[in-house]
Amino acid sequence: MTLRVVVADDQELVRSGFAMILDAQPDIEVVAEAGDGAEAVAAVRRHAPDVALLDIRMPVMDGIGACREITAAGGCRVVMLTTFDIDEYVYEALRAGASGFLLKDVRRDDLAHAVRVVARGDSLLAPSVARRLVEQYTRQGPAAGPGGAGAGGGGASRLDVLTARERETLLMLGRGLSNAEIASRMTVSEHTVKTHVGNVLAKLGLRDRIQAVICAYETGLVTVPAPPLG
Repeated sequence: MTLRVVVADDQELVRSGFAMILDAQPDIEVVAEAGDGAEAVAAVRRHAPDVALLDIRMPVMDGIGACREITAAGGCRVVMLTTFDIDEYVYEALRAGASGFLLKDVRRDDLAHAVRVVARGDSLLAPSVARRLVEQYTRQGPAAGPGGAGAGGGGASRLDVLTARERETLLMLGRGLSNAEIASRMTVSEHTVKTHVGNVLAKLGLRDRIQAVICAYETGLVTVPAPPLG
């Protein structure tokens, strides 16, 4: 199956470079390029791609706004392109529904791999990296960014739809454990963990494990340790 991709960046050389790398892959086709967020949203609506690569900072509509519109419509997953691995926009992108992040100096093999990973429904960040991002985001407080699709709302009562095992799975996701680590602690197979994770996402209306981590923090299931005194 050929994966269809839209690439959006206001720097033409960066945009065309990414497009050339992806088009060279036998299983990936770049169906459109866009120079700003509004063009990206229009391209996604027109071409119905599997994945959209969006620069965070773009004119007319930035990548956050474009990500929010694209993910709200469903059917296309979003990877954000950024110059810095941690900045204020990353936290907003998490809430807007991004499935992962790439630095603009990404290696060509990693770029293609990222598209494949996100297209199959996985998140691009390792659980430990997602946890680090969300911890910093949570220390700033949810008010630091606009409410986004998926992760927030409902408080602790939102978790009432989960079974005890699913709640335990969400807790460990929030603590940054991988599926293998969760399986070891729960004394079950990784296949069973994947089932629990899938149930958690479906019941809570979450897109991927990144948003599951955010949900674990925002509902209070997992808390950020207080900084040491002195």
